[in-house]
Amino acid sequence: MAFKIRMGQPEMESLWNDLSTRKQLGLLDKEEEKFFKKLVKALGFLSANPRHNSLASHEISDLSRKYGMKIFQSYLENNTPGAGRIFWAYGPDQGHITILAIEPHPEDKKQGAYERIKLAGMPETERKR
Repeated sequence: MAFKIRMGQPEMESLWNDLSTRKQLGLLDKEEEKFFKKLVKALGFLSANPRHNSLASHEISDLSRKYGMKIFQSYLENNTPGAGRIFWAYGPDQGHITILAIEPHPEDKKQGAYERIKLAGMPETERKR
């Protein structure tokens, strides 16, 4: 089963719209182009299988407690300084995954490393009422 990827409101949706529009127009700089390529690849893996080995997805209990829902972290990249991480949750509808933040890897060896992570809001449900 492929998951539908949604963007958290409003921050992640704005980021995605900006990047994808500028990509289509050929306006991304070299670093943005590299980031966009990594993001699209990671989102493809996430959509196909959130447990894909290269994502190393796992729940972040500190964030799950803070936000009252299971929050997961997956690799955007690895083995680079400040390697990017994607924070996401299942929902709002069945078969959906919502991207809530993209951040450099927090120093998780330090207590409270995830306190600075601010997540976007969940989008509205698509269910017909």
